[in-house]
Amino acid sequence: MIVDSSDWIEFFTDGPLAGDYAKYLKAFDKITTPTIVVYEVYKIIKRERTEEDALSAIAVMNRTFVVSLTESIALFAADLSLKHTLPMAASIVYATALEQRCSVVTSDMYFKDLKQVILLAKR
Repeated sequence: MIVDSSDWIEFFTDGPLAGDYAKYLKAFDKITTPTIVVYEVYKIIKRERTEEDALSAIAVMNRTFVVSLTESIALFAADLSLKHTLPMAASIVYATALEQRCSVVTSDMYFKDLKQVILLAKR
Protein backbone atom coordinates (compact mmCIF):
# COMPACT_ATOMS: atom_id res chain seq x y z
CA MET A 1 0.00 0.00 0.00
CA ILE A 2 0.95 3.64 -0.38
CA VAL A 3 0.48 5.95 2.59
CA ASP A 4 -0.18 9.47 1.32
CA SER A 5 1.92 12.46 2.39
CA SER A 6 -0.70 14.03 4.65
CA ASP A 7 -1.05 10.77 6.55
CA TRP A 8 2.70 10.40 7.13
CA ILE A 9 2.81 14.02 8.32
CA GLU A 10 -0.11 13.43 10.67
CA PHE A 11 1.69 10.37 12.04
CA PHE A 12 5.10 12.04 12.46
CA THR A 13 3.67 15.20 14.07
CA ASP A 14 1.35 13.23 16.38
CA GLY A 15 -1.71 14.96 14.95
CA PRO A 16 -5.28 14.11 15.97
CA LEU A 17 -5.50 11.30 13.39
CA ALA A 18 -2.06 9.81 14.12
CA GLY A 19 -3.58 6.75 15.78
CA ASP A 20 -5.82 6.09 12.78
CA TYR A 21 -2.79 6.05 10.46
CA ALA A 22 -0.51 4.13 12.82
CA LYS A 23 -2.26 0.85 12.05
CA TYR A 24 -1.31 1.24 8.39
CA LEU A 25 2.31 2.01 9.29
CA LYS A 26 3.15 -1.15 11.22
CA ALA A 27 4.79 -3.18 8.45
CA PHE A 28 7.22 -0.95 6.56
CA ASP A 29 8.08 -3.80 4.19
CA LYS A 30 4.50 -3.69 2.89
CA ILE A 31 4.51 0.07 2.18
CA THR A 32 5.42 1.63 -1.15
CA THR A 33 6.50 5.27 -1.08
CA PRO A 34 6.61 7.45 -4.20
CA THR A 35 9.46 9.96 -4.16
CA ILE A 36 6.92 12.81 -4.39
CA VAL A 37 5.70 11.71 -0.92
CA VAL A 38 9.28 11.86 0.39
CA TYR A 39 9.52 15.41 -1.02
CA GLU A 40 6.26 16.58 0.55
CA VAL A 41 6.90 15.06 3.98
CA TYR A 42 10.44 16.46 4.17
CA LYS A 43 9.35 19.93 3.04
CA ILE A 44 6.40 20.25 5.41
CA ILE A 45 8.08 18.82 8.49
CA LYS A 46 11.17 20.96 7.90
CA ARG A 47 8.99 24.05 7.47
CA GLU A 48 6.79 23.31 10.50
CA ARG A 49 9.44 21.82 12.80
CA THR A 50 13.17 21.36 12.14
CA GLU A 51 15.47 19.88 9.53
CA GLU A 52 16.49 17.24 12.06
CA ASP A 53 12.85 16.19 12.52
CA ALA A 54 12.40 16.09 8.75
CA LEU A 55 15.48 13.94 8.24
CA SER A 56 14.37 11.59 11.02
CA ALA A 57 11.01 11.17 9.28
CA ILE A 58 12.71 10.42 5.97
CA ALA A 59 14.95 7.84 7.67
CA VAL A 60 11.81 6.01 8.77
CA MET A 61 10.24 6.31 5.31
CA ASN A 62 13.39 4.87 3.74
CA ARG A 63 12.51 1.59 5.45
CA THR A 64 9.67 1.31 2.92
CA PHE A 65 9.95 0.47 -0.79
CA VAL A 66 10.68 3.90 -2.32
CA VAL A 67 9.67 4.23 -5.98
CA SER A 68 11.29 6.91 -8.10
CA LEU A 69 9.30 8.99 -10.56
CA THR A 70 9.94 7.44 -13.95
CA GLU A 71 8.89 8.71 -17.35
CA SER A 72 6.19 6.05 -17.58
CA ILE A 73 4.75 6.98 -14.16
CA ALA A 74 4.91 10.69 -15.08
CA LEU A 75 2.98 10.16 -18.32
CA PHE A 76 0.46 7.88 -16.63
CA ALA A 77 0.04 10.47 -13.85
CA ALA A 78 -0.61 13.21 -16.41
CA ASP A 79 -3.33 11.08 -18.02
CA LEU A 80 -4.88 10.35 -14.62
CA SER A 81 -4.73 14.02 -13.72
CA LEU A 82 -6.67 14.93 -16.84
CA LYS A 83 -9.18 12.11 -16.40
CA HIS A 84 -9.88 12.63 -12.68
CA THR A 85 -8.93 16.32 -12.22
CA LEU A 86 -6.14 15.44 -9.80
CA PRO A 87 -3.36 17.81 -8.74
CA MET A 88 0.16 16.83 -9.78
CA ALA A 89 1.30 15.17 -6.54
CA ALA A 90 -1.95 13.24 -6.11
CA SER A 91 -1.82 12.00 -9.70
CA ILE A 92 1.78 10.80 -9.22
CA VAL A 93 0.81 8.97 -6.02
CA TYR A 94 -2.19 7.38 -7.73
CA ALA A 95 -0.26 6.42 -10.87
CA THR A 96 2.44 4.83 -8.71
CA ALA A 97 -0.20 2.86 -6.80
CA LEU A 98 -1.81 1.58 -9.97
CA GLU A 99 1.54 0.69 -11.53
CA GLN A 100 2.69 -1.11 -8.38
CA ARG A 101 -0.72 -2.77 -7.95
CA CYS A 102 -1.31 -1.45 -4.47
CA SER A 103 -3.86 0.70 -2.67
CA VAL A 104 -3.55 4.28 -1.43
CA VAL A 105 -4.36 5.10 2.19
CA THR A 106 -5.30 8.77 2.48
CA SER A 107 -7.66 11.32 3.95
CA ASP A 108 -7.23 13.58 0.90
CA MET A 109 -10.59 14.10 -0.82
CA TYR A 110 -8.91 14.30 -4.23
CA PHE A 111 -8.91 10.50 -4.10
CA LYS A 112 -12.62 10.18 -3.36
CA ASP A 113 -14.36 7.60 -5.56
CA LEU A 114 -11.12 6.29 -7.10
CA LYS A 115 -10.42 2.56 -7.23
CA GLN A 116 -7.78 1.08 -4.93
CA VAL A 117 -8.15 3.91 -2.40
CA ILE A 118 -8.80 3.57 1.32
CA LEU A 119 -10.23 6.96 2.25
CA LEU A 120 -9.99 7.77 5.94
CA ALA A 121 -12.40 10.35 7.26
CA LYS A 122 -11.03 13.46 8.92
CA ARG A 123 -12.58 14.24 12.28
